[in-house]
Amino acid sequence: MKRGVLALVLMVLVACGNTTTTMPTTKVRMGLDWVPNPNHTGLYVAAAQGLYTAQGLAVEILQAQEGGSVEQLVATGRLDFGISYQETVTQARAEGVPIVSVAAVIQHNDSGFASRATANIRTPKDWEGKRYGAYGSPVEQAVIKGLMDCTGADFSKVAFVNLGSTNFFAATARGDVDFAWIFRGVDGVAAEQQNIPLNIIMLNDIPCVPDYYTPVLITSEKLIATQPDVVRRFVTATSQGYTAVKTNPDQAASLLLQAVPELDAATTKASVAYLAGRYQDDAPRWGEQRSAIWQRYAQWMFDRQLLPKMIAPEQAFTNEFLP
Repeated sequence: MKRGVLALVLMVLVACGNTTTTMPTTKVRMGLDWVPNPNHTGLYVAAAQGLYTAQGLAVEILQAQEGGSVEQLVATGRLDFGISYQETVTQARAEGVPIVSVAAVIQHNDSGFASRATANIRTPKDWEGKRYGAYGSPVEQAVIKGLMDCTGADFSKVAFVNLGSTNFFAATARGDVDFAWIFRGVDGVAAEQQNIPLNIIMLNDIPCVPDYYTPVLITSEKLIATQPDVVRRFVTATSQGYTAVKTNPDQAASLLLQAVPELDAATTKASVAYLAGRYQDDAPRWGEQRSAIWQRYAQWMFDRQLLPKMIAPEQAFTNEFLP
């Protein structure tokens, strides 16, 4: 009898010793700024490699949603995280929208104004008499005006045409517009793959508009205040995802294509390869943001009356949750 009791006690002790405490799973809604593209590769890699799962997160990656901008949806808690841009976050905060950038997806501005080579647009001066394909942000006019003013061009001679959901290639092929604002690593690479010669005036090649982070990963002040551990776990896994892209861009592109098979394979692989080293670039870690970048760009926007008031740049972003 004593031997049987002892055996039972030993069995209980062994069972207790083998018990592992599992982290409760937290559901997270992550909203993209538009359709999935190579700027988002790190998110899909983190999902495919189980990096979110390892952090106790069940992440749903959603395309742009109806019923509000990604910034509004994050601010109101309908999304937990989102992809946005420094200029949009700055505008939102000046209007009292409580969103915060928690990581820079790409370290330096990789955007520019593109046109088909046949349009012979090589400088901002050449925008005179041309049609610009606009997506509806007041920043567009300020940036184009800033570039034209500092190169001696006449901003009043540019016609703004709303692109709506039409992409750059379709709009320029039909002759609806002459030039538009693109990401070099997405549409620029796609043009190369399709053998469409472009002229691209990169924003960072003309020292008239300060460098800024675009895109960025955002969340709400409320989530930071009430569930900082969720924010930390999500940013950690996302950082690991983008680091994995840098380490193995070909594998990362394959994972993105598995998740989003409608993407063109050749273009996606070329784009991911182009962006792999640019996500972190010269920063000490992926996602790092500098106060000077936020300060300069916010001041630039304020000076051009794009903001109802100057923001406190240090409240618009944080590096607190980066691993």
